[in-house]
Parts: sequence; C-alpha cells; structure tokens
Amino acid sequence: MPARATLQSMNVALKPTWTAQQFLDWVETQEGRYEFDGIRPVAMTGGNARHDNITGSLRTALRSRLRGTPCSNFGPNMGVRTIGEIIRYPDGLITCTKFPDADRIAPNPVIVFEVISPSSGPNDRLLKLAEYQAVASILTYIIVESAFAGVHVYHREAANLPFVVSPLTGEGSLELPLLGIQIPVAELYEDVRFSEDSVAEAPGPETNTP
Repeated sequence: MPARATLQSMNVALKPTWTAQQFLDWVETQEGRYEFDGIRPVAMTGGNARHDNITGSLRTALRSRLRGTPCSNFGPNMGVRTIGEIIRYPDGLITCTKFPDADRIAPNPVIVFEVISPSSGPNDRLLKLAEYQAVASILTYIIVESAFAGVHVYHREAANLPFVVSPLTGEGSLELPLLGIQIPVAELYEDVRFSEDSVAEAPGPETNTP
C-alpha cells in the first residue's frame, strides 16, 4: 500500500466521530470512493467491467427517457442522506427537485438504484434496503443484478408503507409509473456477457423486506 494511502487510512481510523459536513469536505479531496456510516468514512469496494457496463447502460437508459421532463438522474457521485448522518452513493438515483449544481446531496430522491456486486450484495440487500426505506421521498428501490440478467424492484405507494418486492427476469420490462417510463431489463445488460455457470434467471421474491 502506498505511503499516502496508509497515512490517509490512519487519519480516518484515528479521527473521532465525524459530522456529515466534515465527511463531505474531506471526501472531495480523496482519490478513492467512500460512503459515510454516520460516524466515519467507509471505503467503497471496487467494481469490475461488467458492473461498469451495467451502470453505464442504466444511466444512458434513464437519461434518454427523462429528457424534457422535470426529473433528472444522477449517480454514482451524488450522495443520498438516509438515516441520521449516513450518506450513501447509489449507482443511480432520480429526483424531480431542482437544486444548485454545486450541491453534493440529492434532495428528495424518488428512485434509487444499486448494481449488485459479490462484495456489496449483503449491504445492498439488507442494510441499504432498510436505510432507503427510511427516506420518506424514496418510493422505489431497484437492485440490479450483475451475476445474471434480472432486477428486484422494491416499491411502495406512500412513505409510511413498507416496500413490496417484485422480481423481473431478463425478458421483463422495468415499469416506472411514477415517471411514466419503462425500460426493458435486457437493455441494462447490453454488451454484458455472462459465463456458462451464471444463474440464468432471477430467483423468486426475496423475503428480507424490512
């Protein structure tokens, strides 16, 4: 590990409890990517070419469909504040609230996306699921799989309701009635190649909804 990285890691470990503002000021100067767990920065795990292809296709699909509407998509460098001081950086988010370009936290996100990787799976399926459900403005949380073509859509009609999950396979279409758009799931996996031993289709509904 380079000396600079080692020194930065020591500074993060030794610094007492941070505030969200301290984190936002600090993270702008870092080369790596971090989230904020409400106490201190946490390094985000790296992705791979497949993850990058999927997130790129997601952003392209959203941008083309949201053009000319009051809503905009961002990610993965725009933060979302969840529980207390916690700050997450989802792979994609949509907000229909206008805000200054210099802002670092998205106001009133209505939909968030996380592209699953082997190392981030448990956090995305459990921890972040609970956090995003705690954000009143978020009505839909979408987990995009990277081991196979499929998504899990967590949706609710109102802020005080729990998410209800619906799985979609690669042959399905991601319906976003809140925005009046739909995206074929296969479009998110354009140019993505799965190995022969990859799971062919999405599993049934998950049972870990908070």
